Amino acid sequence: MEPKLPDPRNEKIWIHVGGELLPREEAKISVFDSSVQGGDAVWEGLRVYDGRVFALEQHLERLENSAKALCFERVPPRAEIKRALFETLAKNGMRDGAHVRLTLTRGKKTSSGMSPKFNQYGPTLIVLAEWKAPVYGSGGLKLVTSSVRRAPPQVLDSKIHHNNLLHNILAKIEANVAGADDAVMLDIEGYVAETNATNLFLVKKGQLATPLAEHCLPGITRALVIELARTNGIACVERRCSLMEFHTADEVFTTGTMGELSWVKEIDGRMIGGERGPLTARMVELFTARTAVEGERIPG
Repeated sequence: MEPKLPDPRNEKIWIHVGGELLPREEAKISVFDSSVQGGDAVWEGLRVYDGRVFALEQHLERLENSAKALCFERVPPRAEIKRALFETLAKNGMRDGAHVRLTLTRGKKTSSGMSPKFNQYGPTLIVLAEWKAPVYGSGGLKLVTSSVRRAPPQVLDSKIHHNNLLHNILAKIEANVAGADDAVMLDIEGYVAETNATNLFLVKKGQLATPLAEHCLPGITRALVIELARTNGIACVERRCSLMEFHTADEVFTTGTMGELSWVKEIDGRMIGGERGPLTARMVELFTARTAVEGERIPG
């Protein structure tokens, strides 16, 4: 069976790889690249709204911080990354309805092996822009709790936005097998951390709560939701949250660049609600209003 692209327009996209814009089928990296050798790379997801890249500076700052935490050398200047991004969007004619996977690997090695001493060519920048609507749709998500625990900071700091996603992939496999959309991942003490792909919020008696950013990525969309809640008089706390609290919540929603804000209808067979709840709807309204007016304008 021929592979079927989610959006057929993406068959003809151009991708920026290591300083070149290449057609999809020619966009390759070396077998010696660190991302191939050990998942040794950092990345960001960006979304394009009406001629603007939303929260670009925040994403680039996190990319730089992650690269610094991993001791990358010769990280491209922010202006160079922006230039590659805007050239890629222009080549593809993308000004709305697009998602960008921005990846910076440690780069090509002189020989296969783990040591960064073999990385003498400098990092590899990849700008992969696709036509992609928010991935979850509007029907409500079904989640199951995974047996795979989110790595604690004693193992690997979740604030590093790295490409080694095997924990998340194993959790996603469990969700796929269960016929669910995504998996809830707990920390090593049994508290809710996040899903395999997004941050989580619950609503109880008109108040928002979200797990502390100790065992989860402190997402940029997550931070915006917290800000929007607090500036609009909606109580919102960051704290440890148990699985029971999510099972019995009035509303639950996920946050992330790829899926924006998506409501959850079921967790582990417990029905959260038959439709999107009022506070979730309010947060979506506030978020949409912000994306409609903010972001770095794409030149041209």
